[in-house]
Amino acid sequence: MSKPPFEQIVSQHGPMVLRVVRAVLGPHDAEDAWSEAFLAALRAYPGLPDDANVEAWLVTIAHRKAIDAARAAGRRAVPVGEPPERPARTREYDPDLWRALKALPERQRHAVAYHYLAGLPYGEIAALTGGSTDAARRAAADGMKTLRRTYPMEA
Repeated sequence: MSKPPFEQIVSQHGPMVLRVVRAVLGPHDAEDAWSEAFLAALRAYPGLPDDANVEAWLVTIAHRKAIDAARAAGRRAVPVGEPPERPARTREYDPDLWRALKALPERQRHAVAYHYLAGLPYGEIAALTGGSTDAARRAAADGMKTLRRTYPMEA
């Protein structure tokens, strides 16, 4: 079995990768991390084994790019004269959900994003973030419990 063209990989998994990096980084840095993740994936794609789990591979790359972006953002000074205008609300971006996700501890936020948005099993989340499968399951469960309590739900 041969690998599909890379364009097909982007079309098939691009929205999932964007949801993951948005959940980890927030809406403003997510698109850059998404682009960098797919550029890195494009460079590495020829060497990817035919039977590899492409979804898990992309989430691993996105996770690393998100961490790189978060570290870079932490080092960068951002002088602001006036706060930027609030972006328009779209189906893709829910500021209330982002605020609720951002309030979670990092380990819980990552576990929620990787499990519930990317569909990774807990064992793969543990491999990505460090720790055990049980700790990844607990972090995702704790994160979801907090989100159910703090995220405003529309009736």
